[in-house]
Amino acid sequence: MPHPSNLKGAGLGLLAMGLFVVTDISVKFLGGGYDPFQIIFFAGLLTVPLVAGHVMADPVGGPLRPERPRLMALRAVIVVLNSIAGTYAFASLPLAEAYAIFFTMPIFITLLSALVLREPIDLARGVAVLAGLAGVIVALDPGQATLQWGHAAALVGAMLGAANYVIIRASGATERTAVMILYPLMLQLFVAALVLPFVYRPMPMADLAVTAVMAATTFLGYLAIIAAYRRAPGIVVAPMQYSQIIWGAIFGALLFDEGMSLQAMIGTAMIILAGLVIVARQQKPA
Repeated sequence: MPHPSNLKGAGLGLLAMGLFVVTDISVKFLGGGYDPFQIIFFAGLLTVPLVAGHVMADPVGGPLRPERPRLMALRAVIVVLNSIAGTYAFASLPLAEAYAIFFTMPIFITLLSALVLREPIDLARGVAVLAGLAGVIVALDPGQATLQWGHAAALVGAMLGAANYVIIRASGATERTAVMILYPLMLQLFVAALVLPFVYRPMPMADLAVTAVMAATTFLGYLAIIAAYRRAPGIVVAPMQYSQIIWGAIFGALLFDEGMSLQAMIGTAMIILAGLVIVARQQKPA
């Protein structure tokens, strides 16, 4: 029988992925009419009250200074660049296609962990990495589809997301949750504010409401995924990410008239299988 904490962790992970899907759908709704920097700025601005409320309610208390400032600064830069790449990718690509590329994140986590954390790659992980990369080629079918900047942005986003994950693992449990959220958010607002005057377009209340939904689901998703990893091991939580392809295919078809070819399904299945092998092998000695 599964351990109760594992069930809670899996449930929270599934909840987080569902919230992130709503965020991605919000980006896609707004992406056709607004520059990514404008979307990022207003979503970040509307997130500030949520983070402030979380800080005030945090029972840990204490100063908001990071324990490892340099590592926090590096992570903040990576999170901001990842936000820009992800926003551009979801605004310009079909949902299922973007998810197929973002699902390569476990592959990049494995490679970066070997380079940065000196974690060994055994034969099973090595084969899974190659199979996952082959799955990307199958899913995108570069011989038939026209590759665009959105594909590159999604791939960069997956790499940056992996780097963020590795930094979190390297820094351990020394930072408060509020600190981990606050500093990247402040840098994100600062960078977006510098660009905003050059790309700003007036936003009606309906679009601002969508931005508010994006801010809320992103913030709640972060809280849920942090809570999930505190209750269950990565082998239980990480596979919940792949539920996004189901929601991506459903909402892509219902809201954006996006189809998913058989070849894309096969390639995505290859990527998911490779990711599951990598996650499972993380719990075993190499």
